[in-house]
Amino acid sequence: MQPKIIAIANQKGGVGKTTTAINLATALAATGERVLLIDLDPQGNASTGFGIGTDERGIGSYALMTGEAPAASLVLPTEVPGLLIIPATEDLIGADIEFAGAEGREHLVRRALGEPGLAGQFGYVFIDCPPGLGLLTLNALVAASSVLIPLQCEFFALEGISQLMRTIDLVRHSLNPGLALEGVVLTMLDRRNNLAQAVSDDVRAYFGGRVFDTVIPRNIRITESPSHGKPVLLYDFRSVGAQAYVALAAEFLQRQKPVEAGV
Repeated sequence: MQPKIIAIANQKGGVGKTTTAINLATALAATGERVLLIDLDPQGNASTGFGIGTDERGIGSYALMTGEAPAASLVLPTEVPGLLIIPATEDLIGADIEFAGAEGREHLVRRALGEPGLAGQFGYVFIDCPPGLGLLTLNALVAASSVLIPLQCEFFALEGISQLMRTIDLVRHSLNPGLALEGVVLTMLDRRNNLAQAVSDDVRAYFGGRVFDTVIPRNIRITESPSHGKPVLLYDFRSVGAQAYVALAAEFLQRQKPVEAGV
């Protein structure tokens, strides 16, 4: 069976995208799922979030773009059983320029993930995209089955979201007809802030049932955990932030059931 490939994307930075990639993947692996996380952000924050230093990453996800090594050979273990990662390196920084003239440049990651070495090994593959809608994000969208959008509960949350949705529609119509919207995850919610609740209401009014019921709160443990090289579920499992991601994983799996049943 081929894994379900999910791009975690938002062109706006600082919305909890990488945090969601790390902790949702961890929570799913904790349920017994086999999960692969691909760090496609030149900043490499998802790799750092698992304590993988720059000198330990090899050629990483850059090699997915160049095709210089089989995808299966780029996979590294994490501290989480069942969760593996293809880390990012700084070589990705110039991807937009380096691969601008490459034949089929939008399909580089898709081709790499189609190799037999990965088939059947994972139930889910998450791709952590960089902020922006450049070639790296485009490659993730072309390779993916669906897109998960973390959306910060702050004033500018919906600013630019229409641009992302237009990009998804363009990819769907021209490069990847099967691309679907997995859903929207509200992040960094401060329930003491009336504006945050108003933003949450606006997002739900706009996206309807595609917004996950589970909301990720502002939580100091979530903020601290990357500096320790651990997902928040390993850093402080009992924290409010960790439990929110456990709930998100449960809801995510529940939403897969109609698809698996063919409904």
